[in-house]
Amino acid sequence: MKPVVAVLLAAVCFGTTGTAQALLDVDASPLVVGLARIALGGGLLAAVALRGARGGAAPGSGLLARVPTGWVVAGGAGGVLAYQPTFFAGTTSNGVAVGTVVALGSAPVVTGLLDAGLRGRRPERRWWTATALALVGLVLVAGGSGGAFHGGVLWSVGAGASYALYAVAVKELLDRGWASGPAVGAVFGSAAAVAAPVLLVVGPGGLRTADGLVLVLWLGVVTTAVAYLLFGYGLARLPATTVATLTLAEPLCAALLGVGVLGERLDAAAAAGVVVLGLGIAVLTARRRRARAGAGAAAA
Repeated sequence: MKPVVAVLLAAVCFGTTGTAQALLDVDASPLVVGLARIALGGGLLAAVALRGARGGAAPGSGLLARVPTGWVVAGGAGGVLAYQPTFFAGTTSNGVAVGTVVALGSAPVVTGLLDAGLRGRRPERRWWTATALALVGLVLVAGGSGGAFHGGVLWSVGAGASYALYAVAVKELLDRGWASGPAVGAVFGSAAAVAAPVLLVVGPGGLRTADGLVLVLWLGVVTTAVAYLLFGYGLARLPATTVATLTLAEPLCAALLGVGVLGERLDAAAAAGVVVLGLGIAVLTARRRRARAGAGAAAA
């Protein structure tokens, strides 16, 4: 259960992003905030990467096994960088609730397709059940928030695909013998190497205030560095598809923080969605606990 708990804790860290931005209310564009987040968090993760072991195992099966490691890292970094503008464009076009739901809801599906097509890994049966439940829950949450789908949904789907791209890339590095810290650090460090100079060109804007500094520190340290170290630990020990579904706890956490901290209200549909979303995550964790208990009984 340790890797499952690690991924869920990472999702909790991810889920604080919107609440932190709302509480601090910094006058900076989402793009600038995203670049600062990746520049700081990616730099910290790169420092972790320099201290760990890399490589040592032969690539696995599938089309991605033929791709050089450097290109795998570059592809993952591209996913990290693409996620920021596509996610923010999606939330601007669709609203925060619907944009987040579509982005995070599409991520497990795209991850499953990429994992099967590029790495030859077929999702487990319980993944289909858990993901279906989680997607139903996400749709209910979005509907209960008064959102409406329209053409901008493609941006949010693009964000989900970007997430899937770096999740699969990191998983491929892990299968090639990389430790979780260096794998995540290499991908995010490469993204930071691009984000930092772009941020200098664009300018930090409202981030040059006390609240802006606190926001960047929280997003860079907690929601990126700490969160992705936990994410990498879980990804090293679980299928990429399972990790993608478990991270759907992020909108669950965001909804609960919205109600408990920001004073937002959920109607009956959104509340039901939170319950169904939690049930989908429970399917993955409960069945894994039973499988481990059965294995222990057999060994005894």
